[in-house]
Amino acid sequence: MLSELKTKRKVIGVKQSLKAVRAGHVLCVYMAEDADPALLEPIRSHCAAEEIDVIAVESMAVLGQACGIEVGAAVAALLKEDCGA
Repeated sequence: MLSELKTKRKVIGVKQSLKAVRAGHVLCVYMAEDADPALLEPIRSHCAAEEIDVIAVESMAVLGQACGIEVGAAVAALLKEDCGA
């Protein structure tokens, strides 16, 4: 399922992902298990309220690599196809 992050529309990072969740543009959210829980709590709460699936990824390094970036990522969100986010 991580392979979708290489080919489909996404946003990377806590702020951008939270913004997309609030706007209703997100299919699912990937969260690194080794990211700071305090950093993840706001987006986790919004995902629960909006019934958006949250998929755990083993580490920030793995999530960053899956997104095609050279640094780690705490959060990435897969966007709905018809959204212009």
